[in-house]
Amino acid sequence: MSLSVFFTPIATQEFFPEEGFLRSQLGNVFRIYQDQFPTWDREDRPQVAIVGVEDDRAAVYNQGCAKAPDAVRKHLYTLYQGDYAINAVDLGNIKAGASLADTYAALKAVVEELLAENILPIIIGGGQDLTYAQYLGYQSRGQKIEVAVVDARFDLDQESSEQVELNSNSYLNHIILHEPDYLFNLNNIAYQTYLVSKESINMYDKLFFNATRVGALAGRMDQSEPLLRAADMVSFDIGAIRSSEAPGNANAMPNGLYGDEACQIARYAGMSDKCSSIGFYEVNPTFDPMEQTAMLVAQMIWCFIDGFYNRKQDTPLFPKSSYIIYRTTLENEEHELVFVKSKKSDRWWMQVPYFGSRSVNERYHLVPCRYEDYQTAVTGEMPDLWWRTHQKLQ
Repeated sequence: MSLSVFFTPIATQEFFPEEGFLRSQLGNVFRIYQDQFPTWDREDRPQVAIVGVEDDRAAVYNQGCAKAPDAVRKHLYTLYQGDYAINAVDLGNIKAGASLADTYAALKAVVEELLAENILPIIIGGGQDLTYAQYLGYQSRGQKIEVAVVDARFDLDQESSEQVELNSNSYLNHIILHEPDYLFNLNNIAYQTYLVSKESINMYDKLFFNATRVGALAGRMDQSEPLLRAADMVSFDIGAIRSSEAPGNANAMPNGLYGDEACQIARYAGMSDKCSSIGFYEVNPTFDPMEQTAMLVAQMIWCFIDGFYNRKQDTPLFPKSSYIIYRTTLENEEHELVFVKSKKSDRWWMQVPYFGSRSVNERYHLVPCRYEDYQTAVTGEMPDLWWRTHQKLQ
């Protein structure tokens, strides 16, 4: 099936300058669906693709975010490419289907097809419930994946014991309970404690998911890097950014990430060799008269692309000469902890062994970590990340 059946072209007259874009502006660099849908063969296949989704029916208290794709494009295409050659397309917009299920099915099919062609989709929504369709796009790959969500809240419904309606406040229920289960890990980044119930935090602990408070990231944004490096897909709720920086959201909060911090997170995600899709959701132009939020998201996408074209391709362990192996033994433990450091990027991983019936080719699982985790192990203590991963591997 051709991808063109899912998309409508971009309305050129709305934000394309009559005289055209300058040579190095993204609006001139990207292949954009205006009159004819972009096509490619193996030699000129794009590396990233912009996918707009115009559906906000399940965006709780934030109707109007369906207009986000073009609002962001208006500013994205005026930005200049970095010192690298970009091979990217803008496929246009997926219109709201006759039902929400139709929209989800369309986005799932698009993500699935782009992943199969090794093209990274950058999704501009719409409500964050679209994360569920983004997740479904990985189902046919037949492997466990990790999800990173940047959000001030845990979008879970802990009040009902039955299956809850899918919306932007409950999509994680559907991801976690989806059958077949191919979710290996979930990382929630920049949550605010007073917006999260203790039941949700207890559930995260029970399932050995990771959650990082926004306060823990203040002045230490590198804390988020290993979590993003581990993720196959990333979902960014613009409501995680404080309202003074990103007012274009009906649920905007006075506290949260600063704009430069959001851009740093986007760049970390782009630099991850593992990240194969990202979505930016809940941008509402209705509450963004000065277009500050759309500008910020455009810059976040630029940072993601910049990270993508600066990937180190150093996920261990080949060739072994490119890495340094560190070994340490915990107090009262028989087995040793093994850490791996890349000579190219100075990034760290730790090996968490499989215990049980695994093939000889699956002796351990590599987990992105920080130098601080190695320092913890050297003192004889077990890093929390190692223990959580070990529990999931049993």
